[in-house]
Amino acid sequence: MKKLLQEQLELNQFVFEQNQIEQIIQFHDLLVEWNKQMNLTSIVEVDEAVEKHYLDSLQLLKTDIVLQNKMVVDLGTGAGFPGIPLAIFCPETQFVLIDSLAKRIRFLEHVVETLHLKNVRLIHARAEDIAHNPNYREQFDIVVSRAVAQLNILSEYLLPLSKIGGLVCAYKAKVETDEIEKANKAIYLLGGLHTEIIPVQFKNSILTRNLIIIPKTKNTPKQYPRKAGIPKKNPIL
Repeated sequence: MKKLLQEQLELNQFVFEQNQIEQIIQFHDLLVEWNKQMNLTSIVEVDEAVEKHYLDSLQLLKTDIVLQNKMVVDLGTGAGFPGIPLAIFCPETQFVLIDSLAKRIRFLEHVVETLHLKNVRLIHARAEDIAHNPNYREQFDIVVSRAVAQLNILSEYLLPLSKIGGLVCAYKAKVETDEIEKANKAIYLLGGLHTEIIPVQFKNSILTRNLIIIPKTKNTPKQYPRKAGIPKKNPIL
C-alpha cells in the first residue's frame, strides 16, 4: 500500500511528508481490522481504497480553497471520510468530525488516539440537532460532507453550520443539472449563494469527482434545520 499510495500522491502532485503516508496506512489498517466487527465500509482492498477513500477525500486540496488555520467540520463523517485524511494532510487546520452513530465515533476515537491527531475533535450527534447548538451553529469556515443525499436535503444539514463568509463543500460523484436547479431555493433560503461545481480529475483514474461549493452570505433562519427526519421526508423544493 505504501508504494501505491506514494506513487498516486506524487503522480497527482500532492505535497506530503513520509509520516503522513504512514498515518494513512495506520488508518487503513485500523479500518480493515474494525470492519471485521462492524460495518464501516465495503471498500477495503488496497487498490480500491487508495483511490476511492484516500485520494477522493483529499480532492479538496486540489482546489484553490485554503484550509490552513481554518475551522473545518465534516458532517456525517462515517468511517472518517473525508475528515481523517484531510486532518492528516492539514495538521494546522482544526477539524470537527460529526456522526450520528456512536459505534463509528468509538472507532474514530481509537483512530485519533492511535495516530496522535491533535487537530481532530469528535462529536456524536444528529445533523438536525448539532446545528441548533450555539457552540457549533454558524461557527465553521468550511463545512464538508461526502454524504449521498440530494443537494436540497444536504444543504439543510450543512449550511446552518457555516459562518457567514464560509463555504459548504459537498463531495459528489455525479452531479445532475436538475439536482442543482432543484436545490437553488433551499440554498438561497438557508443563507447560501450561487453554486459552483468544481470537477476534479486524478491521473490514472476513470472516476468522476465533483465538489459542489456553496458560499454562505447570510444567516440561516433559526427554524432550520427542521426536526430529525423532516428534511429527508419533506425536502425544501
